[in-house]
Order: sequence, then structure tokens, then C-alpha cells
Amino acid sequence: MAEPNRRQLAQPRVTARILRQTAKAMLPFYRKIAGNRTFAAQWSAAVVNADLSLMGSLLSQIPTLAGVENYGTNGIGYFISFPYPLPVAFYTNGTTIPPGTVQFTFNTRVHRTVALAVIPFYRKLSASSSYAEALAAAINRNDIRRVCTLIRNQIKTKALQTITIEDLGVALRFKTRFSKYPYRNLLFQENM
Repeated sequence: MAEPNRRQLAQPRVTARILRQTAKAMLPFYRKIAGNRTFAAQWSAAVVNADLSLMGSLLSQIPTLAGVENYGTNGIGYFISFPYPLPVAFYTNGTTIPPGTVQFTFNTRVHRTVALAVIPFYRKLSASSSYAEALAAAINRNDIRRVCTLIRNQIKTKALQTITIEDLGVALRFKTRFSKYPYRNLLFQENM
């Protein structure tokens, strides 16, 4: 009987490189959403109407996302995926209302509030290799206390209700006074 390949038995892990590259690509998008009401309103319309053509056109205005081909919407949020070598395949970022809550709703004001809140987190993640290493290590150990500390040091708003570790990434749940629905900013590995 052959000995199992150790690489096949290894648990999947997220790396600091994946976190940093994804954050670097997304940071200009969040800055544009937070800083440009017209762009943010167009993005929300594209999400609600599942208008992938408009989404692509808007993404093409952001140099770090101009060539991205893997994006989509479920009518209550959006997802932008970045290809990485196997075993990762795709690492995804997005913002969405939890499924089963409502349909065809995406509030521009809430999205801009979430974008403004996450900018310091994505900036730190993209700029600091030691921060990215620490976050990746905490996610891989399933150390929620450390993950919360690292993220809450960057995101100061009281609107950030919860932080969870999901799919080799993090889910940040925001609740604002502008909507009765919570919004989740997600950073995760696609399940293939």
C-alpha cells in the first residue's frame, strides 16, 4: 500500500501573499465607492439589476480591477474573485446582505459606509507584510480572538457588529442606521 502524499493530506491554508494581493486590488475600489456617490449609485444599480455589463464597465475604471473577469452579483451583493495557483483556485472579496433576508436590495449609503470603514483594514493588509502574515496565521489557526484584535485595530466603527472566520477568510458583519438589513464584507476562498 502506497504512503499518502503529505501535500494531499495538508489542510488548506490562506497565505499572506493572497491576502495582500487581494487587498491591493480591492483598495482602490473601496476608495472609489466611499468617495464617489455617482459611481457608488451606479454600482448599486448594477448589483440589484444583475447587470454584469455595467459592473464590468465600472470595474474597468479602476486600474487594479480593469482586467478582472470573475465577478458577479446575486441581487443583494457582489463578489469579485481573483485566480491563484491550486489548491486555492480563487480568492474572493465582496459585500452582500445575508442570503434569505431580502431580494433585489442593495443600499448605496450603507455600501459607502462599509467601504469607508474597511479602507484602513485593506490599506494595512495591502501595505504591511507582517500584518498580513499575522492575519493569515490567525485565520489558519482558527484563532478568532487574534483575528478580531487585528481587524478591530483597523476598523473603528461601532457599525462593525461581528467578525467571523469563514472559508479561510473573514466575514465582517456591519449594521448601520441606514438599513434594517446587515451587510457583510467578505474575504474568502471559493469552495471548488
